[in-house]
Formats: sequence, structure tokens, C-alpha cells
Amino acid sequence: IDDLIQTIVNLLIGRIKYSTYFQRILLSHTMKSLKYHIYTLLLITMSCNQKKEQLNVSVYETSANGNKLTTVTEFPSSDVTDTIVLIPSQQFQVITGFGGSFTESSAYLLNQIGKENRKKIIDAYFSPEGANYSLTRTHINSSDFSLSNYSYAPVEGDKELKHFSVQEDQDDIIPFIKEAMAASEDGFKILSSPWTSPPWMKDNKSWVGGKLLPEYYDTWALFFSKYIDAYKAEGIDIWGLTVENEPLGNGNNWESMHYTPDEMTNFVQNHLGPKLEADGKGAVKILGYDQNREHLNEWVDSMYKDEASSKYFDGTAIHWYASTYEVFPEALQYAHKKDPTKHLIQSEACVDAEVPKWQDDKWYWSKEATDWGWDWAPEKDKHLHPKYAPVNRYARDIIGCLNNWVDGWIDWNMVLDTKGGPNWFKNWCVAPVIVDPEKDEVYFTPLYYTMAHFSKYIRPGAVRIGFENSDDSLLVTAAQNPDGSTAVIVFNQSIETKSFLLSLGERSENVTISAQAIQTILIN
Repeated sequence: IDDLIQTIVNLLIGRIKYSTYFQRILLSHTMKSLKYHIYTLLLITMSCNQKKEQLNVSVYETSANGNKLTTVTEFPSSDVTDTIVLIPSQQFQVITGFGGSFTESSAYLLNQIGKENRKKIIDAYFSPEGANYSLTRTHINSSDFSLSNYSYAPVEGDKELKHFSVQEDQDDIIPFIKEAMAASEDGFKILSSPWTSPPWMKDNKSWVGGKLLPEYYDTWALFFSKYIDAYKAEGIDIWGLTVENEPLGNGNNWESMHYTPDEMTNFVQNHLGPKLEADGKGAVKILGYDQNREHLNEWVDSMYKDEASSKYFDGTAIHWYASTYEVFPEALQYAHKKDPTKHLIQSEACVDAEVPKWQDDKWYWSKEATDWGWDWAPEKDKHLHPKYAPVNRYARDIIGCLNNWVDGWIDWNMVLDTKGGPNWFKNWCVAPVIVDPEKDEVYFTPLYYTMAHFSKYIRPGAVRIGFENSDDSLLVTAAQNPDGSTAVIVFNQSIETKSFLLSLGERSENVTISAQAIQTILIN
């Protein structure tokens, strides 16, 4: 087809006076752009030929007009002017998974509602008929989304951790995980993160802020090993660990513990990594950093400085709170290039600093939400924190992350109440599923369906593939699943319906996406 396109180009150059349309292209684009435009026209023309083989597609849409993972089988007839061309020969990262987090707050709320709604929520997240979550997170010791401060090692000076116990999780988090395991056919990975060590191990003896005292580095490494054993005894395997949630701190508001990049690298290289290896837990993944992307470069520079420093790191964890819409693609690309063999996983995201809107789908599609930075960001960073639509933020970020080497994306709380809690610090946030425990009612927000567009159809082991998209207003990503199917995610941010020609090899299909909508197109 390249030879054919070149012939057409040569003919057009000789006959340009007969086509002002192509004259405009020649005046404004390079020869490469012209070739691509002709290729697009050829695809559209060939799609009109009834003998042309069509793609076997299943289309699922969630939209502001009311679709919720709705199967779409009929598309309004319209002039197709845009194309999305899949390029399976271009292969990028292997996908680890998508999912949410087992917090004490979510587990507590599930204990407060009826058995029927509890099962409904767990099935909705973990069953094949639901979102089929494949990658999850939980907290080690308490977090802000706990009901109180607690540690698995409360006895001060217990350097050998003889009194270590996960009893605090026995009534809520552990049962939640076990029921999720029962609902899931494919299983899911668990990434565990501490917000802080027990206060007695820190220089300020407080739940908030401070640093781990060097004399307790080995004890803290032992703590991780015992945690893995304790959950294993409950029948729960821990896939990976992050060293510390938000090591740069969080304004000294809730549980936290600080590291510099070199301090964390030292702890992993000389204490945590060797301890897990010595205890036969070398297969458990260790992810460094675990905070916002704008500081990612300096952390991977330390973690992957040389073979000795990078030996025990399996990847890097990141958060999205530095901006409501900026993906920081340069930082993600830098982290990947620093060591292409390592994981790059989004370990936490949520609509923060907001009280959830109850049974109000329209709000989740409207540009009304604000994040912490709307009020608190320094003036120089205010532009990173404008008002936003929650669905847009999720869809834009997941697609942007995938297109810049991120291989896993984990939402924060799976379930919160109508106040955005419970939370001991009153740090209210939004979750994809909201419950009213007093009335035993459940609200699946549009964020739940947005997450499902990825988690349900892009499965672990999928490989992200390349594409060419002629409409910049459509956000696109695509992956080939282990079963041979191809999942294409398209997000239409505009208030206009869009039509495009989707092509894979010699097959193609005309698709229409509603205004303000996200689609998963599954090609079998």
C-alpha cells in the first residue's frame, strides 16, 4: 500500500490545480502527513465495499446520557471522517492489572450493610460478570482511611517483634479480601503499603511525620516479613510491597513517615531486600517511591543508580495528586527508560477533598469537582489544580498512564459512605461505590463503570499495542489480551457525537461514540 500511496501522491502533485482540498494539505503538511491522509481516505473508501471483511467487535459504552457499560450494536449513519488504525506490531508494556484498595474504612462499611448488598458490591468488583479487578492494594498498619491509629507491633522496644499480630484486620480487612477471592475466578494481586512504622521506631515517637531510626532498620524489615507470613497464614498471598506511602510527607496530617530517595534506597538495598530474600520471600515485589509523579525522576535516579541499588527494586509506585489533569508523561517516560525491566504502577488515586454526590450521575460528568490543590496548592502550581469532571479525570489519567508505560492502575477506597468516610482524620474523599449504611442503600457512581472499562476488558498479561488516531479530541489506548482478543478504549471528552473507522489489518468497522462517553471495543 505504500507504493500505491506514493503513486497517488505523485499524480496529485502533477494535478494539484484540480484539487484545492489536497492543495491545502500540501501547503500545510509534510509529505508524510499527506501519505497518512490518503491512507485514511483509502480506508474509508474500502470500508464502503461490501466485500471488505469487517471486524468482529463488541462495543460497550458508559456515557453522560445514561449508558453504563451498555452494549452498543447499532450506530447512527454519518459521514466517517476520522480513523483509528491499530498497529499490533508495535508492542509496549505487559499489563499487570487494574483495581482498587482494601481499606479499613471500606471493610467497616461492608460490615454495616446487609448481606445481600455486601455480596452485590464484592461481586460487582471481583466477579467475571462485574469489573473483574486484577490488581489491588491494602495498608499495613493504619492509614487515614482507618477508624483509628493502630500498629501490628504495639509493644515498645519489641525489636524481635514477639508480639506481632494482625488481629486488627481480623474483623474487617481480612474477611473482605477472602470474600473477594471467592468471587474472583482469575484471582488478583495484592500490593501492601505502610503509612508509618510503629511510633516507637521513629525519631519523633509520633504517628505523623518523623523518620525511622537507623537502629530499627532491621526490625522494620522483619516487620514486613512477619506481615507476609501472617497474611499467608490466613490464606492470603501478598504479591508486592511499597516501602512507604508518600515518603515526602502529606502536610503532617495523618500517618506518615519520611525518607529521602537515598535513605529509601539504602533501606531496601541493605535491609528489606536481603531480609525477604533470606526468609524465602524473594518473589515478593518491592516497589519504591509511592508518591506524586512530579518528583519521580530523582527517585528512580537513586533507586536505579547501579546494579547494587536496583537489585531488590522491582519497580516504582506513583500517585496522581500533583495535578487534576496533567499525566507528567516526560516523568513516566524517564522512569521507564531508566530501567525498562521494572514495573511502573499507579498505586493510588481518588477524587480527594470532596464529599460524594449521592445518586447524581450528572455531577460525575460535570466540571465541578476540586482537589486539595484548589485551596492549598502554592500559587505557582495553581494551574495544575483547576475544576474538573471526575469521569474525565479517571479516563484521561488511565489512558495517559497506559500510553506512557504504566502497567498497573489502582484506585483508592472501593467503598465510602455519603460523607466520604469514615476517616479518623475527616479527610473526605469519593469512591466508585457509595453506601448509606443506615438505609442499607448502594450507589454505583459513573466512576465504577469507568474503572470497569479497563479492568474487565484489559486482562493481566495483555500487551499494549500501537495505534494511529486522526482525531486528537478522542483519547485512545489499546492492548492485546492473552486470549487473542484486542481491547480498544476510546474516550470522547467533547459534547458532540463522534464517528470513526476502526481498522486492524485488512479488517475495519465504523463505530460511533456518544458525546461525553467512554467505550471499550473488544475485537475477537
